[in-house]
Amino acid sequence: MIYRELVFLWVFFVAVPMFAQDKVEESSATVARKISDVTADEDPYLWLEDVSGAKALDWVRERNKATQDHFESSTEFKGLRDDLLRILDSDERIPFVSKSGNYYYNFWRDKDHERGIWRRTSLEEYRQDDPKWELVLDLDELASQESENWVWGGASILKPDHDLVLIDLSRGGADASVTREFDLKTRKFVSGGFQRSEAKGGISWIDRDSVFIFTDFGPGTMTSSGYPRIAKLWRRGTPLENAEVVYEGLPEDMYIRASHDDSPGFERNFVQRTLAFYNDEMYLRSDDGKLTRIDVPNSANKNVFRQYLLLELRKPWEVGGKTYKAGSLLIAKFDDFMAGDREFNVAFEPTDNTSLASYAPTKDHIVLNVLEDVKNRVYVLTPDGNSWKREPLKGTPSIGTVSVRPVDADESNAYWMTSSGYLTPTTLYYGEIGGDPDQLKQLTPMYNAEGLDVSQHFATSKDGTRIPYFMVAKKGVELNGDNPTLLYGYGGFEISLTPEYQAGVGRAWTSQGGIYVVANIRGGGEYGPRWHQAALKRNRLRAYEDFAAVAEDLVKRKVTRKERLGIQGGSNGGLLVGNMIALYPDLFGAAVCQVPLLDMRRYHLLLAGASWMAEYGDPDAPGEWEFIKSYSPYQNIQKSTRYPAMLFTTSTRDDRVHPGHARKMMALMYDQGHDVSYFENIEGGHGGAANNRQRAYMQALAYSFLKERLFPER
Repeated sequence: MIYRELVFLWVFFVAVPMFAQDKVEESSATVARKISDVTADEDPYLWLEDVSGAKALDWVRERNKATQDHFESSTEFKGLRDDLLRILDSDERIPFVSKSGNYYYNFWRDKDHERGIWRRTSLEEYRQDDPKWELVLDLDELASQESENWVWGGASILKPDHDLVLIDLSRGGADASVTREFDLKTRKFVSGGFQRSEAKGGISWIDRDSVFIFTDFGPGTMTSSGYPRIAKLWRRGTPLENAEVVYEGLPEDMYIRASHDDSPGFERNFVQRTLAFYNDEMYLRSDDGKLTRIDVPNSANKNVFRQYLLLELRKPWEVGGKTYKAGSLLIAKFDDFMAGDREFNVAFEPTDNTSLASYAPTKDHIVLNVLEDVKNRVYVLTPDGNSWKREPLKGTPSIGTVSVRPVDADESNAYWMTSSGYLTPTTLYYGEIGGDPDQLKQLTPMYNAEGLDVSQHFATSKDGTRIPYFMVAKKGVELNGDNPTLLYGYGGFEISLTPEYQAGVGRAWTSQGGIYVVANIRGGGEYGPRWHQAALKRNRLRAYEDFAAVAEDLVKRKVTRKERLGIQGGSNGGLLVGNMIALYPDLFGAAVCQVPLLDMRRYHLLLAGASWMAEYGDPDAPGEWEFIKSYSPYQNIQKSTRYPAMLFTTSTRDDRVHPGHARKMMALMYDQGHDVSYFENIEGGHGGAANNRQRAYMQALAYSFLKERLFPER
């Protein structure tokens, strides 16, 4: 089956009809100097983009040492780091599983398994408080044997025999990975089996003797974003160079992949061509290799499940004499649609305060997860003649964030349900649609939340839009304008920030007297596609205006004041933090900027940066730098301005967001005399850390920095 994938494969915008014209005009375009063509004189820190260069790494080590020397001498820092590591390594965590055949698989890290183990058990055993696990693969042992810093990337088990696996591993947590075939009976990698060399891409099963592979096949086979441009069908025992080309995209495309739908009775093959973020084409591939495009808008999320085609619209669509609203979920019979029928059932239609968070098909139903002012409401859809009946899912918790996923959608109507809240430890349920779910596991509280309370508020942005935000604080907190407050945000790529149990935040911040605030700003997905699209490209500043409005509302309500207000964000959220200190330096006292984008003049030239131009724009496109430069923090920092204290963190092994962003911004601000600190983890990929020990250290740095700058002196 093919589920909608929310993968951080951020992509760039290409208008295909313009491709030929672009090629014709290439010679004249290259004559003019591009905005992104900078020299060392224009950018004296350009040399820091050399990721593994000796000079750059010497600079990194020097800056790291200064930060480490400052914080590691503190017993409070060491205690926090150790407590955070205990939380991450705790045996009390819920071991979430996925079903394959008769087994339930889990990947697990703890103090004895730094890199982790892949293990399995039965459902009966999993129901126990202390299940017995069968070891499948020990990643620490493998890393030791091969002298590699392997990080787990996931596993795909072949159906219906459930005996062979394609396992992804990466060095240091990078996006680039290797794939190896593994035998579950022998517990060994298959000699001469399917393998993929290190690159961004993947392999997907068709049957036990054939796979689809999309990866780096050599020069010219990757897109300008650094992802696969070609998908092939590879048969066992044949050289990879003889594999059959299934689809070849354009260099300007973002990602090409092929996949097999293994639903019994509905086996099909598909090709996905991603042109840009939320801009993709999907093709049905017949046995003779013919491709038939599924004729729906490129902007729609497409899912084929058993006999159904499900479309999640991101823009209004007029078809079959009807107009369907953006944010709607439509259902049709797949075969009928491919034959020309254009009748749809509207499974969900958004309102001003609701959006579709997700949907999860089971064998005979579809579970809808709806956000209502950023709070979950869960429903079950059941076929009823030519329509669908909708009713609430039984036993759904009334508080917290709720998510639902099928146990095995091809075989049953069983589901996993998790609930979580800022103060409510995560709980796992197992249920069958039609009955009440059973509580299987609940996370042991990881910090003392007694006396804390969660509330939701709304700020008014510059253009009058109401912006929701959550606040975690002591009950009856004194509104005296003196409370240390941490404001967190993201605001991009249609990602929603919903309440969840964050033990690290609890231990390091809220239980220590700090207030924690999460802003649901535009650019995210809290109110569906419209919320995201409202802050794209030339409208990007709206996201930052929203965040500023929340900060100002906290001050207006006397929750805090500038000197006590800190901000934090990573990746796109790092760009948010960079812009908040560049554009609103008088609102904050401290900021933590993690794995960030910051140099928007050159972001599209660095690693996967070209894949995000649909979100931010193309600096080299006529007229676009004029609006991009307004939210390019690296170009907007001034020596004469007083900025909040800053901590930049990144990872050398991040092959998604280039570490040069954080390096260059740090160097610029440091040389201008601003209050800045820096730490770069050598491993970790885009997540910043490759294991729990590194993750605990990075978290301890961030919270120690914030506490030092925002809490009153004791």
